[in-house]
Amino acid sequence: MSRVGVLALGPAGVGKSTFCNSIISHMQSIGRRAHIVNLDPAAEATEFEFTIDIRDLISLQDVMEEMDLGPNGGLVYCFEFLLNNLDWLDEEIGDFNDEYLIFDCPGQIELYTHIPVLPTIVKHLQTSLNFNLCATYLLEAPFIIDNSKFFSGALSAMSAMILLELPHINIMSKIDLVKDEFSRKQLKKFLNPDPLLLANEDEEYNPKFSRLNKLIANLVDDFGMVQFLPLDCSKDSDSIATILSYIDDVTQWSESQEPKEPVDEEIDLDEEVAEI
Repeated sequence: MSRVGVLALGPAGVGKSTFCNSIISHMQSIGRRAHIVNLDPAAEATEFEFTIDIRDLISLQDVMEEMDLGPNGGLVYCFEFLLNNLDWLDEEIGDFNDEYLIFDCPGQIELYTHIPVLPTIVKHLQTSLNFNLCATYLLEAPFIIDNSKFFSGALSAMSAMILLELPHINIMSKIDLVKDEFSRKQLKKFLNPDPLLLANEDEEYNPKFSRLNKLIANLVDDFGMVQFLPLDCSKDSDSIATILSYIDDVTQWSESQEPKEPVDEEIDLDEEVAEI
């Protein structure tokens, strides 16, 4: 049976850890088991403990102190060290044959745009450990206050989709922070990015800057790949259940489950005869 893994990607501060915890909590509430695999050497556990933690292999703080590196350089060093010690990851995951693993990834985009760190790990999980993987890319809803900033975020999501070559689900996180400021009709233009959002952009910007924004928006639209699912982690929201159903579909989770044997009901022949 193939394993299922979900990568939680996105810039720092978009709510990846909150998303991972919400998925775990929801799955536990419906009787399913899942674990968080922390791939961020600077992260701290929050609601749920990390089942597998890269900090057991190497931590960013230690690298920065011993190698005299900054945060970004230290992070790159940590992942290069992980790539040279993938047998550690194999051993850690080896005990979870049929478990649902959620990989909480760091927010530095250069790990899959400038250097092929995450793509290499993805290929290893697929080929060596037989994982069905899905990438989720989170972009926080407050981005939509600035249309040009939103499209730069959409472009980074599209970049991740192209470079990782995985089934991909884009998520608009923290939607509860803006749902009172924007109508559903307005939000829909961001969930399904509409380049016309920049059609009436204020001319207070440098004309070259404004033209660049519109070209980026049209590029995103031409690819036709980027759409977002809303994520509201409040208790009365069913967005987590909706997102999980999408993840299950693209990873074929249901198809990999062994069929359950029907429960045989014992028939009391004496009762049957009495009723006749």
